[in-house]
Amino acid sequence: MTVTVRFAPSPTGRIHIGNARTALFNWLFAVNNKGRYIQRFDDTDIGRSKQEFADSILYDLHWLG
Repeated sequence: MTVTVRFAPSPTGRIHIGNARTALFNWLFAVNNKGRYIQRFDDTDIGRSKQEFADSILYDLHWLG
């Protein structure tokens, strides 16, 4: 069985250090277990969600490594 983890923030603002930590821990867990890391965005708050925030989150995670 393949381990699968995800990080799924709502794109309602920029990520903070707690979000980055969660994404990092999930990614490390997946790598350590030869699993998959999935990046997705929750769409439960459509009224406040914006594409610019989704783009910003992806950029920040890429910048962090």
